[in-house]
Amino acid sequence: MAFDGITIAAMVQELHKNLDNGRFNKIAQPEADALMITGKGANGQCRLFVSASPSLPLIYFTGKNKPSPLTAPNFCMLLRKHLGSARIGNIVQPGLERVVEFELEHLNELGDPCKKYLIVELMGKYSNIIFCDENRMILDSIRHVSSHMSSVREVLPGRDYFLPQTQEKLDPLTITEEAFKESVCKKPCNIAKAIYTTLTGISPLIAEEICYRASIDGSDSAQSLDENEATHLYYTFHRLIEQVQEGAFTPNIIYRDDEPVEYAVLPLTQYGQEYHCQTFESVSEMLETYYASKEILTRIRQKSSDLRRIVQTALERNRKKLILQQKQMKDTAKKDKYKVYGELINTYGYGLEGGCKSFKALNYYTNEEVTIPLDPTMTPGENAKKYFDRYGKLKRTEEALTEQIADTESEIEHLESVSNALDIARAESDLSQIKEELTEYGYIKKHYTNKKGQKAQAKSKPFHYISSDGFDIFVGKNNYQNDELTFKMATGNDWWFHAKKMAGSHVVVKTPDGELPDRTFEEAGRLAAYYSKGRTAPKVEIDYIQKKHVKKPGGAKPGFVVYYTNYSLMAAPDISDIKEAPRS
Repeated sequence: MAFDGITIAAMVQELHKNLDNGRFNKIAQPEADALMITGKGANGQCRLFVSASPSLPLIYFTGKNKPSPLTAPNFCMLLRKHLGSARIGNIVQPGLERVVEFELEHLNELGDPCKKYLIVELMGKYSNIIFCDENRMILDSIRHVSSHMSSVREVLPGRDYFLPQTQEKLDPLTITEEAFKESVCKKPCNIAKAIYTTLTGISPLIAEEICYRASIDGSDSAQSLDENEATHLYYTFHRLIEQVQEGAFTPNIIYRDDEPVEYAVLPLTQYGQEYHCQTFESVSEMLETYYASKEILTRIRQKSSDLRRIVQTALERNRKKLILQQKQMKDTAKKDKYKVYGELINTYGYGLEGGCKSFKALNYYTNEEVTIPLDPTMTPGENAKKYFDRYGKLKRTEEALTEQIADTESEIEHLESVSNALDIARAESDLSQIKEELTEYGYIKKHYTNKKGQKAQAKSKPFHYISSDGFDIFVGKNNYQNDELTFKMATGNDWWFHAKKMAGSHVVVKTPDGELPDRTFEEAGRLAAYYSKGRTAPKVEIDYIQKKHVKKPGGAKPGFVVYYTNYSLMAAPDISDIKEAPRS
């Protein structure tokens, strides 16, 4: 997800489309290292956000405004003074550098035409926005760089502007086949790294994409390529660069489930079936969508981290408890042996002499001879009683442990279902229901509040999908929703799906007469597989049954049901082609 030279090339194309022969009308500086420029071009008024943030340098059009400080910073005031109503003469990207240059024409105080340059450098921690006069002398910059900060280039008023050439990379737009083979294919590192460290504007993501398109492993050594492989790699790279030169861009985001993984302005073919791609009309729309989705996911993860920690701690504690209980249960297996010892002592021990430490007897249950240890200080009757007492104690322990193990297994099953609900939560309202459940079952301490006028939070609703045949499919996001979906929303003829013997969502397909085409059964099965703990497995076994056969035992935890006759199918947890209904 690098804002590389190719992405900037696509953005420059978009800048030309919206701002060619247009004007800058308004300039604001909402952040210390960012500008919000309002311009007007052939397509009307637009807002351009430019950020020189070291962690996230960006340039894109946006419909959203950002609040500005009451007093504009000096850099912003200087731009307003010189560039108010400036006409945009040209927009240039030098080579595939991560640089955008705006050539601006305006009138000075005397009414004479002047030329200025606003140069946006999007180079990670070296990012900057630099304002120069017609001779490319720096008038000011959003970040000053002194000789103490950089020995390569000072960015200060009065200094001449030049593009830094610190890495001595080659221009991918002009490199020849011979130079490519000499510089890239003989570098002492892996192939992907050789590409992005040798050529300007190529990110590691695009380098891997070039290798993938050439059917070459990017992690192999560059020096291991033979002549044919090096030639094939160059022409694969050359075809990609031709796409850039022709402006054949396809802004897209690669998703894993609902999480954005990468973005690019060229099609990415290196991702497998577990990923899906969404394309966009513009680079700006792609960037806004990507970073908005990232922000939402980050916020949800931050808010769910405490709940995850509570669930994980409780799971670990119960799993340790179960191991201990199972070990104790294993020890109770000796009880029958002690009962037999007591019976054999009563049967054969009447002739034993005092002080015996053991005696041999025939076990009439197995017809085998056994040696029974004795306490020499006790009589045969007392030894028999001691073994019967041990038997009785272990029997009582077994009965208690049977109930305790069932309770612990039920607790683990419940917590795993809560953990699965946290995995699929998309919004804060989803988390609030999970928190409510954890509070009800004592994992979170209940706090009583009496806040009047508090805004009610939007209620979380189940996922809603439409099958290829037009049937409504609903998926519960948590245990409360699973109960409501199965026992309130669903009717008797609806079909109910759930991953077999693992935590997962209840999936209900609505149908008035109980009839469904095979394709809808298969799609509902895939949804049940995807929204379960088995989502990373290639196939998941799914139980399905009509809702009228699904029952809830009295006193059972939320989400827990029983059914005795069901059908089964194997489903792949891939829902990329299943349409989600518009959210209301």
